[in-house]
Amino acid sequence: MNVLVGFRVLDPDPAQGKALVEQFKMYPYVNRTTPAKTRLLSPGGKAWSGTQPRGLAYWERLHQIIQKEPVNERDRFYMAMLASLGIEKDKPFNPNDNQRKALEQGAQVGELIAKANTFAKRFPDAQYWKDRQWDTVLNIAEPSQRVAYYDQLWERSAWFYEAVTNTKGMVSRTPGLGQTYLGAYTDAKGNWLDGGKHYRLHVGANPPAKQFWSMTVYDIDSRCLIDNPQRKADLSSRQDLKKNADGSVDLYFGPTATTGWESNWVQTVPGKHWFSYFRLYAPTEAYFDKSWKLDDITAVE
Repeated sequence: MNVLVGFRVLDPDPAQGKALVEQFKMYPYVNRTTPAKTRLLSPGGKAWSGTQPRGLAYWERLHQIIQKEPVNERDRFYMAMLASLGIEKDKPFNPNDNQRKALEQGAQVGELIAKANTFAKRFPDAQYWKDRQWDTVLNIAEPSQRVAYYDQLWERSAWFYEAVTNTKGMVSRTPGLGQTYLGAYTDAKGNWLDGGKHYRLHVGANPPAKQFWSMTVYDIDSRCLIDNPQRKADLSSRQDLKKNADGSVDLYFGPTATTGWESNWVQTVPGKHWFSYFRLYAPTEAYFDKSWKLDDITAVE
């Protein structure tokens, strides 16, 4: 089984962060008495994408993965569906012309369904505040996505279309622990966020986070950090942001900066739509009891 290990360093001091990374060690258990130094790979400025390929390449990639992974018990019915498409473990994938055409159309329709399921969620309580556009991004109960009588198929599909991996810390309900994710895909009026338009987000003073808060912009098409000429995708309380007299902060998003607010701006790309995550690290009680509310992203004329 292929295993992905990811960790996030939260210390704001770069030297401390580097020291924490260097302490990370992974090695075979048999080598536990003399572990070798772990080799950590850096992208080094290379282009990277976690998105799935499109068209027939999607099915070819799926076939490759199935050959390398064990079949989970809960996925056996899905494996039966795939077998009818010519995708089976330990067998080659050689679709005929009719199958190729159907698979290419299926991949296109499937992604449209995935987008609707992710960016226009219909799960109970997905909208965190009834009078706001912010969604609870993770609508899964546990990392296993298992509830009493079923596994959360559509909730699982929504999260893993737009993001990668999940942990107990992401769904913690204990104040002061873990982190929480709020997602915005539209502005205050329910219109999709457009890279060619300008927006503002007002963040009141003292958001309920013991550690820090951050606001990150992602590209709808790739679901990766926005790739902009500014080379910046997020704003956070750990940055030197310009504040209002009452301690609140106004954040700006658009193709050009608002004069005087350049430090509080993330550049968006005309012709591309975007979405955002507002994260609270170690959220406090005011988040969970909803006595605190985050304003919507508003369009600026």
